[in-house]
Amino acid sequence: MEQYKRILLKEFDSKQKVITELINLEAILNLPKGTELYLSDIHGEFEAFDYILRTCAGNLNEKINDCFGEELGKAEKDKLTLLIAYPQEVLNDDSLYPLKDKNWYGRIIQNLFTLLAFVAAKYTRSKVRKALPPQYTYIMEELLYTDRNLPDNNIYFETIQNYLIDLGEANAFILALSKVIRQLIIDHLHIVGDIFDRGAAADKVMNELMAYHSVDIQWGNHDIIWMGAFFGSKECLLTLLRIAARYGYLYDIERAYGLNLRPLVLFAEKTYSENAKFKPNLGKRSDSYAPKEILQLEKVHQALAIIQFKLESQLIQRRPEFDMAQNVTLDKIDYWEESILVGGKKHFLANTCFQTINPQKPEELTDEEEEVVATLLDSFQHSLQLKSHISFLMKKGSMYKIYNNHLLFHGCIPLGESGDFEPLQINEIRYTGKELLDFFEYHIRESSKNPDIQDDFSTDLIWYCWNGKLSPLFGKDKMTTLERYFIEDKETHIEKENPYFSYRNSAKICKLILEEFGLVSEDSRIVNGHTPVKTLKGESPIRGEGMLFVIDGGLCEAYQKKTGTAGYSLLNNSYGFQIVTHQPFQNVQKMIEEALDLSSLKRVIEHVRERTLIKSTTIGQSLIEQQQELSVLLHEFYDY
Repeated sequence: MEQYKRILLKEFDSKQKVITELINLEAILNLPKGTELYLSDIHGEFEAFDYILRTCAGNLNEKINDCFGEELGKAEKDKLTLLIAYPQEVLNDDSLYPLKDKNWYGRIIQNLFTLLAFVAAKYTRSKVRKALPPQYTYIMEELLYTDRNLPDNNIYFETIQNYLIDLGEANAFILALSKVIRQLIIDHLHIVGDIFDRGAAADKVMNELMAYHSVDIQWGNHDIIWMGAFFGSKECLLTLLRIAARYGYLYDIERAYGLNLRPLVLFAEKTYSENAKFKPNLGKRSDSYAPKEILQLEKVHQALAIIQFKLESQLIQRRPEFDMAQNVTLDKIDYWEESILVGGKKHFLANTCFQTINPQKPEELTDEEEEVVATLLDSFQHSLQLKSHISFLMKKGSMYKIYNNHLLFHGCIPLGESGDFEPLQINEIRYTGKELLDFFEYHIRESSKNPDIQDDFSTDLIWYCWNGKLSPLFGKDKMTTLERYFIEDKETHIEKENPYFSYRNSAKICKLILEEFGLVSEDSRIVNGHTPVKTLKGESPIRGEGMLFVIDGGLCEAYQKKTGTAGYSLLNNSYGFQIVTHQPFQNVQKMIEEALDLSSLKRVIEHVRERTLIKSTTIGQSLIEQQQELSVLLHEFYDY
């Protein structure tokens, strides 16, 4: 405590400095809270994700409407929205603004500062200054706080502005200014899980998140297999690579992370044949692949699947405490007649590719498979780009987060049929509710400390977190991957959801879960991702009588036929929550050429009784603690 007091005294070494900071903190505490944006299930869809961030989930268009009212027509406001969202693209294209002369630059810069002043009004000057780019901080502050209604000030503003244009800095200045506006519109970003898999550009998503000004992450089941693989789980590694082969972006992550796939490709080419069941699902990207490349992926897909099933069979035998002996694994197959018993019923297998399986020891890898796995793991763990991404996930991520009295987690809190918390029992100890999530997080962090140890309990538990019955990130009784590949009877493909997904429609159960995490305010809410909202079937992202929001509406292209939308996002400002519905993202060029409206469909969920101020937020509590510490310090100055 004395050491902390010495640190405080070093920064606030006079009574006047303490008083000034106390006044500053009091002013901040009584400002309205900033706007938070919640996103989940990005699944590597970078362009759609980037579009939501750039348009501030529709908030950019709304702020422009509020700021300019009737002063600008709808077409001009839409074009301004597009310019701020995609300044580089608009400045490089003549479709929207054919004549970009000095007058145009002057008018645009003035409009941008009018909007900047509007969105900055609820922040302190100190916070706004921190948002400004260092190379333009002085100029932007001068222009931002100049009252253009006064003649002399207007001349001053135009002099600076014109000189900036004459120096050829206008484009770079507009780019920087647009970014500041977007940053002030969305004060904080929550990613409620699943950055990776399905789409081809998770690395770009991670790079953008790492550059974002304020963000937290709740790990999803698809994130966890990437983390597990980096921490040494071969089962997680083979799973994520198999998914990448299945959806046709395996070579994209090879390039992004510098993986060595050559031994895998050579082994697959030599060992496997054409097998239509393993043909990659390429979606809109199918035209960019030659038939030879598709066949190669088909073979690689088979190799990865068989190695994955072998490794999983080993793990299930190694970890009886996981209680997964009932899972369909390679050791349950009758290889003589290629059949298997599932639920007491015999099923004959189709599409088999058992070339490397020894029926006496089906879980045993061949020497070539061992070499392939070792090479893949080594290149995965030594990727510098991946190391930075996983480090960021560990720094900014967690199994759940309590923020501004709301509870954020990706999947579920496992419940029994009666609605009580269902326990995971490991070595005579039972874990439920909050304790269960804490248990998983502890072991994930333990695994991260020893990436060279590949089959310790903590690392194996990460794989359980991916597909275990009582994993809060999975939420089903089993994962039927092997059945989907080899058994045609779709009854064997069913994965029964945990009762949580029905009970979350109950306000009583939502309240029970919130209380488990110490949240007793009637304003507290739960935010989930993980399960696509099937809007076409009448599902709503709002559950539990408004106490829970599901914001995975289908950002991933693969889900959009089921959902009918391109995802939901959630906004929370000082007035309450809004659900935002997004339509499928086309491309930037089409938006520019057609001057598309970038607004999004919003639904206001609640109107708070009183506008939420910073003093009522998570950040506010930290500032109040600082205020209390400074008050104690001030008394010491007076006593002295």
